Amino acid sequence: MATVCRLRQCRSSGIAISHLHTSSRASAKQHYKMLVLGGGSGGIAMSARMKRMLGAENVAVVEPSEMHYYQPIWTLVGAGAKTVASSGRPTASVMPSGVKLVKSKVQEINPDSNTVRTDDGTEISYEYLIVALGLQLHYEKIKGLPEGFQHPKIGSNYSVQTVEKTWKALQDFKEGNALFTFPNTPVKCAGAPQKIMYLSDAFLRKTGKRAKANIIYNTSLPVLFGVKKYADSLWEIVKHRDLKVNLRQNLIEVRADKQEAVFENLDKPGETSVLEYEMLHVTPPMGPNLVVKGSPLSDEAGWLDVNKETLQHKTYPNVFGIGDCTNLPTSKTAAAVAAQSAVLNRTIKKILKNEKPDKKYDGYTSCPLVTSYKTVILAEFDYDGQPLETFPINQAKERRIMYHMKVDVMPHLYWHGLLTGFWGGPGPYRKIFHLGMK
Repeated sequence: MATVCRLRQCRSSGIAISHLHTSSRASAKQHYKMLVLGGGSGGIAMSARMKRMLGAENVAVVEPSEMHYYQPIWTLVGAGAKTVASSGRPTASVMPSGVKLVKSKVQEINPDSNTVRTDDGTEISYEYLIVALGLQLHYEKIKGLPEGFQHPKIGSNYSVQTVEKTWKALQDFKEGNALFTFPNTPVKCAGAPQKIMYLSDAFLRKTGKRAKANIIYNTSLPVLFGVKKYADSLWEIVKHRDLKVNLRQNLIEVRADKQEAVFENLDKPGETSVLEYEMLHVTPPMGPNLVVKGSPLSDEAGWLDVNKETLQHKTYPNVFGIGDCTNLPTSKTAAAVAAQSAVLNRTIKKILKNEKPDKKYDGYTSCPLVTSYKTVILAEFDYDGQPLETFPINQAKERRIMYHMKVDVMPHLYWHGLLTGFWGGPGPYRKIFHLGMK
């Protein structure tokens, strides 16, 4: 029950019901030259960069969470290759020293008055604002969830409360359908829903259970992957390993007590199908941060409305955005955040000098598609869905060295490079490896 309660809370991450407070905190006022909303990858990376640019005393981060997680590793946690404990560190430990951590939830953003209000009544004013609030997980939009997670044989790598349930379901698998889903919404790390399928296939082969398993990937998308070069390679893997992929199938209900999943056919409205499962991995529907959605900063869909090249807000020139909360038309990944952080740093530097931003974000993002316990296809691409590969080799091929990049190099880059504001993506290295060409 505790898991369900926590999952219900995650729906309202970044927003809380306002209560009357009589304490001195409720009427407290604070002011910072640079205020950062969110202590995820984008928020911490930018606070580190802003500390160097403006001085620690001029920067504050609003973030309620006690722990900061490196979420890309949860794919491997769900497959038993890593522990959930290895993915997290105390938020205070990754904050740049001297930068103020306001341990509260953002309740309201008022860009017209340059103020933010937190759930304890504190009003914080700013000269410049960086919004890095991430997105919302909406398990509750699937009938039967999140309460269905109280039952065995169902898990999700998208939440710290449910990722270990994926590994338990995989270990307990005997025979039947192993189901993996992709929702009919934008998601973060669009490759993750199928990565766990490939890892589950590898685990079941290793443990001698594969012959008794039907592995099924039901995706709402009309394609297996959005970039053709990598999709072609993934289809070959699907065929070779006898995996079943059903396109345009969207999970709408989980009957966990009966071990049944209900899907709608997006190409034939009203048509549904019911599949029994022995294991179910759920990728939840996702949507914009509710605070951003309820503010003048959002576009019509609720995402932070920023210039796709400079990351500056389209209406409020002293507001900037980074990461999953934005409407940038690229895949929402930590790799994208890294590239965005370098561009945004340059944009803010120019704005502070009353100069025009001159560095443009090209939409770079990356998805290390884990295809087994020893191989990865390293997908890298831009706004146009064109490959933007770092290494002078064909990255659409499964490679062991790319697996080691994913497991050993990337976490180190994250903790010691991105979060400290020194890693802005592989762009400079790409130019060296490709002799100056794109």
